[in-house]
Amino acid sequence: MKTLSIVWQRLVNDQGKTCPRCKGTGDAVRHAVERLDSVLKPLGVQPVLECRELAPTAFRDQPSESNRIWVDGQPLEAWLDGQAGASRCCDECGDQDCRTLELEGRSYEVIPEELLVRAGLKAGIRLLEPEPGSQAAAGSGKPASGCGSGGCCY
Repeated sequence: MKTLSIVWQRLVNDQGKTCPRCKGTGDAVRHAVERLDSVLKPLGVQPVLECRELAPTAFRDQPSESNRIWVDGQPLEAWLDGQAGASRCCDECGDQDCRTLELEGRSYEVIPEELLVRAGLKAGIRLLEPEPGSQAAAGSGKPASGCGSGGCCY
């Protein structure tokens, strides 16, 4: 079975809490992984979620690293033809701007489950494609039945 890696990273303060934006995204990520599992697992692809914590000191230095998602090693925004943005968040985040997703003229502070599923499906489909140079990618080298003999191809 192939593995579809989904990594979600968020700020976690000294009391073990995160901001409402990250909490909402975390709920959406977990639900999206469940949905992806039901669709992709029968095809031989297992979605695996890794949740990473970003310490307050690291967040102060790089706030755009919080609420960040990678799907199969690529940033979420790359799968969706979007880009990362930033906006003011809450008391947990202090005076730092937190990461957003800018997509199709909209800004998402909490990443919707549907967008996560869309990115996961794109990545899952790519995992199902034959490796370049493999027997499946090259085909058998023989024409399909009937090709060249007045069959379906001509």
